[in-house]
Amino acid sequence: MTKIRVKPDRQRYTFDGFGSEAFPNFLLRGAGDLNNWRLGVYVEAHEGYQALRKALQMDPQDVVQEVRSSGLRGRGGAGFLAGLKWSFMPKDTDNQKFVRYLVCNADEGEPGTFKDRVIIEYNPHQLIEGMVIAAWAMQCRKGFIYFRGEFKWLIDKMDAAIQEARDAGYLGNNILGSGLDFDLDTYRGAGAYVCGEETALLNSLEGRRGEPRVKPPFPAAKGAYGQPTNVNNVETLANVPAIMRLGAQAYAAIGSKNNTGTRLFGISGHVRNPGMYEMPMGTPLRYLVETVGGGTSSGLPIKAVIPGGISAPVLKPEDLDTPMDFDAMIAKGSMAGSGGAIVLDKSACMVQAALRAARFYAHESCGQCTPCREGCHWVKMILSRIEYGKGRKGDLELLENIVSKINMRTLCPLGDAACGLLESIIKKFRSEFEAHIEQGKCPVAGESLLVRH
Repeated sequence: MTKIRVKPDRQRYTFDGFGSEAFPNFLLRGAGDLNNWRLGVYVEAHEGYQALRKALQMDPQDVVQEVRSSGLRGRGGAGFLAGLKWSFMPKDTDNQKFVRYLVCNADEGEPGTFKDRVIIEYNPHQLIEGMVIAAWAMQCRKGFIYFRGEFKWLIDKMDAAIQEARDAGYLGNNILGSGLDFDLDTYRGAGAYVCGEETALLNSLEGRRGEPRVKPPFPAAKGAYGQPTNVNNVETLANVPAIMRLGAQAYAAIGSKNNTGTRLFGISGHVRNPGMYEMPMGTPLRYLVETVGGGTSSGLPIKAVIPGGISAPVLKPEDLDTPMDFDAMIAKGSMAGSGGAIVLDKSACMVQAALRAARFYAHESCGQCTPCREGCHWVKMILSRIEYGKGRKGDLELLENIVSKINMRTLCPLGDAACGLLESIIKKFRSEFEAHIEQGKCPVAGESLLVRH
């Protein structure tokens, strides 16, 4: 386990009930060292670009199979098998017929999530190496790293790292004598949450309005500029060098069944030790929050945890023994999402929490789909009047009705994400909403809502 800005950078950690073997840090190596991002440090201290050399000696399809056999799942939130996604790219090797693009999603707009920026800040060359390996596997000739607009300072660092890689022959024409021609550029978006969805990202990359596309066609068939395109998250691609160095079997031995490797877990909210930690997939949420996170900063009992960024349905204390992996979280009625756990203690008002999320989604809806555009706005308005002491009888039923009209009726998951958290909070903390409506009081704060606001 490693927490950012804490040394030693190769710290090992084990815990009872999960496994007896220590595991290496793949993603946070050197975190905290302000010079760790430089090419010289990456090559000398972290076996930099050795995985690329190994991959270039293999047939591209064998590289795809190695990633597929590792069980690596996309770390952006959906958890789709990365190697399987790579295999969707056209097998035709005639690069004169079309250009294949590789796009890295560094938009990271999910509230409660701050993992990708940590990788880019301290290990940009690991991301670059992962992208070049992916480019070889899929025979891509051009790559883009799509950044959230607010990440200007990270873009400058990544641009400098890309230039170092070019100068050293890891990017450009005939990389390391392999015959691979591949180069990278950064692209700065305008800071729209919806551009975390891959087709909205591609529209933005092309200079269009950032809104989702109708699928099919999927990006592997028709993506950036109408060409075959693969889109992967920063953390997903940064795992690829470790897979090539260790081998698929060794990588797959870390983590839980069908959820392999390590993952970056961000802990925030009412917690004593907020930060970024690298731990095996399948780490119990309780261990992550109570042992690693140190429990609540106030000393009050935990009231709820949102386990994967605010898109994830909320969990109660009795659910905390759930492993933090994609399958276990879905079985529990939530999702692992982006791995950002937000902890709420007993002092939290769940109506306030729901309203803050609703305001975010109403603001970030791109407006293309009527159910999302109108529904998110009305959810925000109804929650606002409940929170401000003007709730009406039937408001909860009205909210539930609106949610049912948004779910599964939009082009991208933004509408579903807006509904998931709200639906779970109303279901599990309904009495708080009823107290706000019927009594005009917050049962947590014990005060009149009119006085509170």
